[in-house]
Amino acid sequence: MNGLGWMAKGLLVAALLSTASVRAETLIMEADVWCPVNCAPEAERPGIFIELATQIFAEAGIQVEYRVTNWARAVQDVRSGRANALVGAGVRDAPDFLFGKHSPGISRNCFYARPGTGWRYTGLDSLAQVRLGVINGYSYGQELDDYISRHQRDQERLQLAAGEQALALNVRKVELGRLDALLENTWIMAMYQDQHGNHDDLLEVGCRVPDVPIYIAFSPVLSSSARYRDIFDEGVRRYRQDGRLDALLQRYGIHTQP
Repeated sequence: MNGLGWMAKGLLVAALLSTASVRAETLIMEADVWCPVNCAPEAERPGIFIELATQIFAEAGIQVEYRVTNWARAVQDVRSGRANALVGAGVRDAPDFLFGKHSPGISRNCFYARPGTGWRYTGLDSLAQVRLGVINGYSYGQELDDYISRHQRDQERLQLAAGEQALALNVRKVELGRLDALLENTWIMAMYQDQHGNHDDLLEVGCRVPDVPIYIAFSPVLSSSARYRDIFDEGVRRYRQDGRLDALLQRYGIHTQP
């Protein structure tokens, strides 16, 4: 092959590589760490929703980039289009976002307190007896969200934690007696207690009903969002139907499919 032939071949390869690069898609997802729903990006197991999304979008030739920040920042990044999707959102977290029909999981929020406190959650009226810890920007269902909105400036009834260590901060406050109880998703609390070996330090003392579906929600301002939502939603339906979603949940120690 003469020099012109090699040059032509080189240009063709470069053009093909350039085309492949242009065609490659990367979807950016954000959230705070909420393990096992979504864990640290560098972890061997990055989280149920992260593994699920990565597998589903890979089948469509789309790469997933997962970033961790605080929850309020993640919501704002997705709302403004700086990121494509918010991980672990309920509809009340961001009602303007795009949600699918098939929820990959549920949020069962329960109250946790030190052993021997004698207090149990029996409804909103029972919260008047305690200093409660929650996480800033989270939705816990309409009834509790309304309670938080009414009392967020009264630290004798409510304290809001923020940042990437918000749960750890609330746990420590309860252990030190600076809070009487905290409110958290049961999946997340079980994983936290497994990792820290403190199952006996805080006990579940009642739960909010009903359970709330949680999703990967897509940006309301990006033209790609409807397509991404539909790809993921159809994937969740298929994975639940063929048992792959249940198998994924079991690998994280969750034995009841949502």
